[in-house]
Amino acid sequence: MAITRVLLVDDESLVRRILRQILAAYPDMELVGEAATGEEAIDAVERLQPHIVVMDIRMPRMDGIAAAREIRAKYPHVKIIGLSEYAYGYHVDAMEKAGALGVYQKSNATEELYKAICKVATAQDHPPRLLSN
Repeated sequence: MAITRVLLVDDESLVRRILRQILAAYPDMELVGEAATGEEAIDAVERLQPHIVVMDIRMPRMDGIAAAREIRAKYPHVKIIGLSEYAYGYHVDAMEKAGALGVYQKSNATEELYKAICKVATAQDHPPRLLSN
């Protein structure tokens, strides 16, 4: 069984805790780290070398869109899934243009996160709107 290395990025510790618990239920997922800001996410990708980054779009200082753009430029093999309370319109388009494979609403993450990570892990590259709902 292949292990997928995941980095969680969200400025809300409660959201990270819930997502951590979801991923812990799956033996093929390894949570390699967490970050609370876009800057921390970029540093963590370099240090921890995740396969997939699950990242909030709206964060203070550096948002997920800017962080995704920089991660994809420096580490093109790392795949990104966006999370947002507002997974529609501008946020989805901007996050996907920055390199995310798709964007999920946080309210749906408990049901869809594992399936989304599995889809992204097997995706060859970044086709538009693979996951967005």
